Amino acid sequence: MTTAYSESSTERIPGRVWTVRLTGFADRSATVTCSTSACRMPARSKDLPALRAFAARHAAAHAKAATLRPNAACHCRADRCAAHEDTRVHCTGAAVLILRHDPTIGRVWSVEEVCETCAPLIPHARTIARAPRPRPAATALKAPAPKVPAPARAGVPGGFSSPSAPADGDAPRRRPRPGPRRGGQTR
Repeated sequence: MTTAYSESSTERIPGRVWTVRLTGFADRSATVTCSTSACRMPARSKDLPALRAFAARHAAAHAKAATLRPNAACHCRADRCAAHEDTRVHCTGAAVLILRHDPTIGRVWSVEEVCETCAPLIPHARTIARAPRPRPAATALKAPAPKVPAPARAGVPGGFSSPSAPADGDAPRRRPRPGPRRGGQTR
């Protein structure tokens, strides 16, 4: 029942569906079947409430165990959007996992990978998982830029620091000092 997914391709792959069905018979007995052949189901029984509860728990277990594939195509589209035939849309957006159960019929539970556009249009369905949005390749691989410390101020003997340099073009003009200055002379 575990359906782990590890492929990292960006190519769309068909959306999956798990269907749990309660089927009744003329003798007032019923069976539970699952679309996954590896699942073990209880024997045919006349205890309908117990079978109905088992079917609901089994569908919930599939929903919990399923790993949503971010590149899954809309399963609804594969069915030609029959689940919401009154409203036609273009299947777009990220994949979501829904659990669908019509309480008035009460015999079928399904867990499906569909697109986020179709999910709200499907009656009696609730979204139980969303695929993470893929990050653009440039952003995902780019390391954050290291922080560059501010340039240190030049030290002046005596423990004082020099004033910070003004921006280009804003430098004040210095007046020449009175008196001649010759090379090699000090003040």
